[in-house]
Formats: sequence, structure tokens, C-alpha cells
Amino acid sequence: MEKEVVAFLNYHEGGVIFIGVDNQGIALGVADLDGDMLKIKDRLKNNILPSCMGLFDISAIERDGKNIIKITLASGPEKPYYIKQYGMVPKGCYIRLGTAAEPMPLPMIDDLFAKRTRNSISKIKSPQQQLNFEQLKIYYEAKGNTLNKQFATNLELLTENGDYNYVAFLMTDSNSVSIKFAKYKGVSRSALIESPDFGYESLVKATKQMLDKFELFRDRIEITASGGLPHGLSKEEFFEGYSVPRNKEIMRIFKDLGLVEQLGTGVPTILESYGKECFKFSDNFIRMTFPISNQVTDQAVENTGDVVGGQTGGQTGGQTGGQIASITTKQREVFELILANPKISRKELSVKLGINESAVQKHLKVLIETKIIERVGTFKGYWNIIRE
Repeated sequence: MEKEVVAFLNYHEGGVIFIGVDNQGIALGVADLDGDMLKIKDRLKNNILPSCMGLFDISAIERDGKNIIKITLASGPEKPYYIKQYGMVPKGCYIRLGTAAEPMPLPMIDDLFAKRTRNSISKIKSPQQQLNFEQLKIYYEAKGNTLNKQFATNLELLTENGDYNYVAFLMTDSNSVSIKFAKYKGVSRSALIESPDFGYESLVKATKQMLDKFELFRDRIEITASGGLPHGLSKEEFFEGYSVPRNKEIMRIFKDLGLVEQLGTGVPTILESYGKECFKFSDNFIRMTFPISNQVTDQAVENTGDVVGGQTGGQTGGQTGGQIASITTKQREVFELILANPKISRKELSVKLGINESAVQKHLKVLIETKIIERVGTFKGYWNIIRE
């Protein structure tokens, strides 16, 4: 029954279901009218998400002397609706096609979810309307793309009334959104030694500096993401790599700039080195705790502040002079830019990476000390690659 109800909720006209009538229209009736009506209400209330309360009416009619239950369904405003047991996947989402309830294709599920009014920040008007996007333009130009006069429309930064929306507010050069970072000297939160506050700028620039809340201890890295799992995504689907963008407009921009891939490979890649026990879920947060490899020396942690152990995917390490040298993802990005252009300047690195020049200098220092690169010539000379 839930399958048929979900299909009508996702259909643009709703529909009607009769209980107690066979496929030929012959009335068979129901044995316990009141009890069955109560059971149906409970099943629709508890087994379907989002809540369909207020979208259905259950009534009793009589045909040929038999009691029949009539369920009248409206088209739901929060599509896609799905069976709670299976989640927001084709096995749980259905759409009415002709006289049949058919599984909804995944692209349609993603599209309907992105358009869901109550979860779409593109429909929320920006608290400010005088917005500048110089930082966003710089990042697009670094990727070889130029934002034309229609960029606000093309990137869906406007509401239906033509005002800047909340996505635009997040992408503007100056806003009120911050991202927290914390570094601890030991293994507990009582030994805080650094807590810079990133943000108040384009979300792209802030993201390049730090994603969500990033906490570094001597023995582990903790990342706390607000919001819990995306609506309708189960833990099993999360670990299998299903990609459900919470906000497709932000995903579009981040994908353009190479910050995300939306192929669902991230979590499965992490699980190649870390177990599922590293992930803790609650209704409002996801906390990921990754132990730092014991090969990373205490001195390396003190020097870089963001070293990840040699097991972490996408990072490199080597042994130089009897010490283990590990570099971070950001330092790897610096190295790859130098590899592509040995004459690149610190300012150019700053623009391409979205970090300030002092941060660039810190990463360059690590690459030099670990004997990965060396400066050749004068102050404005070029870089030499010692080892890859």
C-alpha cells in the first residue's frame, strides 16, 4: 500500500486508492472497517517520508452492500516522497506512470530533492542585496572560465523575484558565515593552542582554507559536520558512496572549481584506510575521527599543525635523514602547482589555492625542509624539484 501511496504523492495530480475492491472493480469489502482505517492511517503516518499528514483523507463508502475504504491523496509539495524502510532510492521512491507505480530513476530523485522548497536555500532571499563577487570571479578565472554578466542567473544565485538568494550571500566577498578550526597540544580539548576563525568571506575561499569544523589533536584529526546525514540517506547508503547533494546550487559551483566530484568515491576511498567506527552519527551532526599514523613525528605535528598520517589517501610521505616526512593535501597542491610551473610566484600560489601568502610560505617551508623542493637563483628565481 505504501508503494501506491508514495507513487500518487509524487504524481502531479495525486490519486485515489480503494481498499476492498478487486482488479475487476467488484466490491469485496473489508472485514474490520474501523480497525483497518486506523491501521492505514498509522502506516501512512509512520512509514512514509517526508510526512504526508494532511495530504490524505480516509473515508468509508458502501458499494453493493459492502464496506470499502477510500484513500484520497493530494500531490505532495515536498517531493520526492519515499518508503521510510528503504530510503530515498529507487527501491523506496515511486512515481505513477499510467496505471502502474514505477521505481523513480535516481536522476529524477536528485532533481526533485534539490527543488524541495523547504530545503532549498536558493529560495531564501539574501539578508543583503549589495553583494560583490570578486573572489568568486578570481577562482573561476583560475580554472579558465570567465563569469559573464548573466552569471547570477546561470549559477542560480537569484530568487524567483530576481533578488539575490542565500546561495549568493554565501558566495559573496563578505558575509557572516564562519568556519571553526582548532589545534590542541595533547589529546584532549583542555590543551587548546590555536583556534583561528575562518570565513566571513566567499564560502569557496573559506572552504579552501578549512572545511566545516576541523580539530587537530596529537593523536587524531576530528571533523564535525553540522546537519547530520542528508534527508533520506541511510548510513548503509552513505558508506556505499551514494551522493546526495544537500544544496545543488553550491554543489554546482564547487564542482566547477574542482572542489568536489559528486561521484560518490570519497567515503569508499576513506574506508580503504579507516574503518566505519571512525564515523559517529547523530540527528544534527556527523563526527569523523581519524587516528594520525604513529609514523608522524611529534615535531612534524608541531611544525605543520595539520599533518595527516601516511595512510591518508591523496597524501605523500618519505624518509629523509632518518626522519619521516609527511605532507598535507594542501602542501601536495602547492607541490603540483610548482611541478606544473617552476617559476610560479608565492602570490600566484596564494590566488590559485585561495589562501593568504603567509600560509603559502608555511607550506613552502615544509616542502623545503622535507627536501621535496628547493629554491634556485635569486629571490624571484624558480623552484627545483628534488623528488616527487
